[in-house]
Amino acid sequence: MATETRQESAGCTENGNSRDLMDTPSRKRRVGEVTDSISTPEKKTCSSNGRVDLNKKRSDYLEWDEYFMAVAFLSAQRSKDPSSQVGACIVNSEKKIVGIGYNGMPNGCSDDKLPWSRTAENRLDTKYPYVCHAELNAILNKNSADVKGCTMYVALFPCNECAKLVIQSGIREIIFVSDKYHHTPEMTASRTLLDLAGVKYTQFVPKRQQITIAFDAINPTVTNPLASIASP
Repeated sequence: MATETRQESAGCTENGNSRDLMDTPSRKRRVGEVTDSISTPEKKTCSSNGRVDLNKKRSDYLEWDEYFMAVAFLSAQRSKDPSSQVGACIVNSEKKIVGIGYNGMPNGCSDDKLPWSRTAENRLDTKYPYVCHAELNAILNKNSADVKGCTMYVALFPCNECAKLVIQSGIREIIFVSDKYHHTPEMTASRTLLDLAGVKYTQFVPKRQQITIAFDAINPTVTNPLASIASP
């Protein structure tokens, strides 16, 4: 089954120009890699004269795919992995989040006593025999009876071990951002398993490179128009 690409509608515009960011091959849905600051767009619903119209609904709100992928990327910021922070978000058919996870060491296993290296002479001195992937944690963290028929949003295309978990749990679609390990044996095996099981996988192409969360946006500074009027 070929990797699909789904591109979302442009959404809001800034200064009259829509934003289209990364160039990526094949059918994709796109969401930008999360940086330290995840943000809401600064665009506003505007009238014909360019001013914010507070009497109409916003047109720059996050689309569903952007929202769920952003949740996955935000979850990734909990990861202590120094080289790769990955998050996953599981969504049911009602567009409700039923599971979230990120890559990290197993519960009860001190991440100060286990290695985080990617390479070492002894494989036991690397993170790979120990770390739990985001997909595994998201499935185990589910807040519903099961995740059958759900969609998983995840930063990286899942490895073969995670593909097994996805298949066995009944997840029917994977939306991912990066496929940078496409040619590795693990990813080749993953695609083989997903194809055989009929699990759809789609690369997401985001319309905005960053989503910024501003904690002070809920308490904006309000200018009092009467403040400059002197009291009698």
